Amino acid sequence: MAAAPPPFPLALQGATVAVTGASGSLGQALLRHLHRQGAQLIALTSGTTPLQLFDQEERPIALRQVPWQCGAEEELRELLAEVDILVLNHGVNLHASRSPEAVWQSLEVNALSSWRLLELFAGLAAAAGQAARPREIWINTSEAEIQSAVSPLYEISKRLQGQLLSLRSLDLASPQLRIRRLVLGPFRSALNPIGLMSAEFVAGEILRQVRWNCGLVLVSPNPLTYVLMPLATLTRWLYFRAFTRA
Repeated sequence: MAAAPPPFPLALQGATVAVTGASGSLGQALLRHLHRQGAQLIALTSGTTPLQLFDQEERPIALRQVPWQCGAEEELRELLAEVDILVLNHGVNLHASRSPEAVWQSLEVNALSSWRLLELFAGLAAAAGQAARPREIWINTSEAEIQSAVSPLYEISKRLQGQLLSLRSLDLASPQLRIRRLVLGPFRSALNPIGLMSAEFVAGEILRQVRWNCGLVLVSPNPLTYVLMPLATLTRWLYFRAFTRA
């Protein structure tokens, strides 16, 4: 008889973790923190420039860098079959733009590519069977789901991402797949150079709350986020459960 799978949260030591948006500020910070926990790292980036990261002793961090583009999620199937934890962290903020091209890019990058990767990874977890090690997927939405980000297209696309996540989690979350929602406030990055928090602080908080086994990870300087986001998540869960079918 196969041994029972280990309970959540998964141990990071020796786990294979893939991070999208790995070349961004938060992506790099997450890779550094995951390295400290003993994870085997896969950096998924939209560019081909080699990603070089160093630990606290200035030693190079071993990682496997894989370039990919939104819309080519199916090409990652073989790679993701090896992954224990997938962190969906990629995104784009076009700020004041409202052209048709900006609408398409925002929806594609921020919402639709995450949805396709969620479906792909969930399918792989289900196909592996109950005897396989459980997997996790962490999806970085944003507090723009519920609050202004002074960037209308960013808000629209992130709200769509959050709605799709709430809807599909009703069917995709299982003993073989734990889905964690990362709701983050403004941190300093190329998308937001005036963010209030550092990416290193946010990455550390994410891993701390994951160790507490939180399904809803909240990191924000805004106290309203800690009240409104759980309420919004619960309200969506009740609404979608009442008015949709599997």
